[in-house]
Amino acid sequence: MTFNDRTDTLTLLATRRSGKARDMMVPGPDTAQLTDILGIAARTPDHGKLAPWRFTIIPTDARHRLHMLLEAAYRETKPDPGRAELEAIREFAHGAPTLVVVTSAPVKTSHIPLWEQHLSVGAAVMNLMHAAHAMGFVANWLTGWATYSATVRDALATPEEQIAGFIFIGSQGRDLTERPRPELGDVVRIWTG
Repeated sequence: MTFNDRTDTLTLLATRRSGKARDMMVPGPDTAQLTDILGIAARTPDHGKLAPWRFTIIPTDARHRLHMLLEAAYRETKPDPGRAELEAIREFAHGAPTLVVVTSAPVKTSHIPLWEQHLSVGAAVMNLMHAAHAMGFVANWLTGWATYSATVRDALATPEEQIAGFIFIGSQGRDLTERPRPELGDVVRIWTG
């Protein structure tokens, strides 16, 4: 496929911005749109064709169960959480119309280095975020304590996997503001040998 006018694509890439999950509102992607988003996410660089990532959709009717899972996991390390902590957990579990948990599922028996497989997971998430943006939605990639909880991981994935993040998708309820970006001179080097 050849694109004659790359302007729209470059504009899309230049304007993608994470929205805050707590500011998202309905609608989120419908089933067909989410299938397309995940299909695009899977079209990512993948040395060895290992597909070292998994996408777990948390439907709306499972959000209460996710809330209970997160609260129980949190209480394992902090048995007496405060009201604000519990409210933050509830908001996290119920944030945004659509929630996809992305996990790193490396193929440890492969000769492909694990580092490359982990990079592929990050690329899959970025493709997911760009696809959501292209469809008119906003997405937010969040990590935090739940990402590193074995209890949460074991409920959402296999013990061999690691949660890469919780991806919230919806319609933006507030205007997005641009955040500071690095100066290219601070992050670009020219190697001369």
